[in-house]
Parts: sequence; structure tokens; C-alpha cells
Amino acid sequence: MVERLIQSGHEVRVSDLYAMQWKATLDADDFSHIEPGAHFDPVTDSLRAVEAGTQRDDVAAEQAKLLWADTVIFQFPMWWYTMPAILKGWIDRVYAYGFAYGVGEHSDTHWGDRFGQGVMSGKRAMLVVTTGGWASHYSARGINGPMEDLLFPIHHGVLYYPGFDVLPPYVVYRTGKVDAPAYSKITEELGQRLDTLWTTEPIPFRPQNFGDYDIPALTLRDEIAPGESGFAVHTAPKKNENAR
Repeated sequence: MVERLIQSGHEVRVSDLYAMQWKATLDADDFSHIEPGAHFDPVTDSLRAVEAGTQRDDVAAEQAKLLWADTVIFQFPMWWYTMPAILKGWIDRVYAYGFAYGVGEHSDTHWGDRFGQGVMSGKRAMLVVTTGGWASHYSARGINGPMEDLLFPIHHGVLYYPGFDVLPPYVVYRTGKVDAPAYSKITEELGQRLDTLWTTEPIPFRPQNFGDYDIPALTLRDEIAPGESGFAVHTAPKKNENAR
């Protein structure tokens, strides 16, 4: 990915969490203002550190990368139906209160800058996920459930929440069976996805503050996808479907 993007003229910054020996736990050690033995509140202590500019250097450096980037690619193996703990810990610490959430006004018509708004608005994000199972295992009737459902908490809750435009993922299945021809095919397919980062249509999630949801209940209005429920209702029909 790095080679392809650089060849296309992009500047790339990489966070290799294992090489960085990333600290995964969000705890009192992240905040210099907390006295020994004092109560730790991850929300208020996080906000205080953000506002005072006293976050740990590793956290501040990752936040700076997010603010710098036009597009962020999260590449990870699916472990137990989600991201590995070290990446979840990156989210827990870098997505600080006052930085990625807890921003914007809260009123009867606007419930914070999130789900389509926020500090990442105007940026794109994409998952590149590897898994050992077959594609059929993650199909609509597959034993693991549909891949789009498994990734919904990440796509919608981790990426769309702070404002990213979320691109469809690139998923590699049966990684333990990848031989040289398969690797070449994967590399080319993924390369084509990287070449079209700014022309690929993002997943059409419904924005929170623009009429689809009742506020402050944050439920879809009765006339939106009536009688339907589940993850899919939070994605608007594609334009060609609207025309039918």
C-alpha cells in the first residue's frame, strides 16, 4: 500500500502499532495532572488534558497524524469478530474526549458534532481487513454473519461518528491459503482501490443532525425506512435505488 500510494504522488505516514510497542490501555497513567490514588474519570480527565495540551506525546502525535491526513487506512486482521486489542486501545486513547467526541453543541435540534460531522469531516477512511475464513462464511447466510454487519460498529461507530466519509472495505479471505498468484491478484485489486480513493462513493450513512433522526431521542423518524430495523436502516438507499 505504501509503495503504491507514494508512486501515485501521495505522502504517507505509517503507525505500526506493534513496532511502536503501543500502550493499549487508557488509564490514569495517561494523565500527568492526576494525583496518585485520585479518582480517574476517562471523560473529564481526557478533556482536561486536551484543553491544557498535556496529553502524552504518543497520543498527541497520533492525533496530529489524523488531523494531517486526507485519508486514513486501517489495516488489521479480524480477531474474534473485531479489531485486535492493540488497535482498539489506539482508538480508546487517541479518540480523546474533546478531540474525537464530546464536541459541538447539544440542543433540541443538534446533538453534538458527530455521525457525519466532527473533527474528521472532509476526510476519508477505509478498512483493509484480513481473515482466515472463506468469503461464504461471511455472506448474508454465512455462519459468521454478513461482513458488512460485523464491520458496522467500526464503520459507523468508530469512523463515521467523528466525521469520516467511510469507503467500502477491502477484505482478504482465506489468508492462510494465499499463494503467489493469489497474492499478485490481491495486490492488484488493492492497488486499484488505492488509485480510486477520491472517486469511490462512500457508504451512504445517514447524518445525525440533518432530519433523518428525531433529536434528542436519536431514533430514525417514522417516515424513514418504515417498519425496518437493524444496521441497514442507518444507510440511505443508493441514488439509483431512489429513482425507482
